[in-house]
Amino acid sequence: MTAYDVARSLPDIPQLRALCRALAALDAVLDPDSDYPYHQYNDAWAPGEEMASMRDGAGNEYDIVFTAAGAFVRGFDHESPMSPYANDDEEPWPGVLDSVPEVFRKCVEEPAFSDEFDMPFLTVCLWREHGDTSWRHGEIDFPEDGDDGAGWLFALLADGTPEAYRKWAQDYYEEPVDLAVVQRVFAQFSG
Repeated sequence: MTAYDVARSLPDIPQLRALCRALAALDAVLDPDSDYPYHQYNDAWAPGEEMASMRDGAGNEYDIVFTAAGAFVRGFDHESPMSPYANDDEEPWPGVLDSVPEVFRKCVEEPAFSDEFDMPFLTVCLWREHGDTSWRHGEIDFPEDGDDGAGWLFALLADGTPEAYRKWAQDYYEEPVDLAVVQRVFAQFSG
């Protein structure tokens, strides 16, 4: 599963925002003392912007910036052959960022999404303006020996169900998770 597949699977912007908020709320309940929760949501990321994020603690991550124009998604799988650190030129994989529209260029250049040399670190990039009918991505020639990591990075968001979250959370937190509670939290945010 690549960015192309995830683009077909992600919900629209309002549904994605609600889902990201639900994941962050559930993680806060399941691990209230964590300084580094797996899923986070910041409703004051920047003036007029909100951000959802995932950090797995092993160097893999994603960020979704919700802006007045729409939503910008970046993901980084540190083991992907598409990692900027896996190729000799240490640049983002060709095509991943080439088509990002001007309204999201600020996100591409965001220092929080770049290394100390201002190189964006990502293996996946998607975006959707409010008027779009689907998620968009660049034209990418994927390597023969791997993909961009989008399939596993965005699996919970692509599935989007309480059942998928419950299964993931029970594995991650190694404790039972009440499906009814997860369903109530999902419902609360999908309002």
